[in-house]
Amino acid sequence: MYERLKAARKALRLTQEFVAKQMGMSRTTVVAIEAGKREVSAKELAGFANLYGVSMDDLIHGKTPVAEKASMFARTFSELSEIDQAEIMNLMMFKKRYREGLNA
Repeated sequence: MYERLKAARKALRLTQEFVAKQMGMSRTTVVAIEAGKREVSAKELAGFANLYGVSMDDLIHGKTPVAEKASMFARTFSELSEIDQAEIMNLMMFKKRYREGLNA
């Protein structure tokens, strides 16, 4: 689990300092958690999952099933402003056209 916490943070290109501030803990605490030297409470795990945009199950066990990822995306997407939603949709359409162009 500790490796997945670190990997999730790095995938989002977040610093340990930023995560620590968002989580209300010190950077040394984040370092200890990511090194497996400190246990994570359920409340902290929920905070990490929320911050990283993944499920607690994903952090504990690994890959999130596709259906759950789609559900999490839909829930997060619905919380965005209309402008942000339009921007995300444009990006998704661009990525789709780009991939289709690569496969042509």
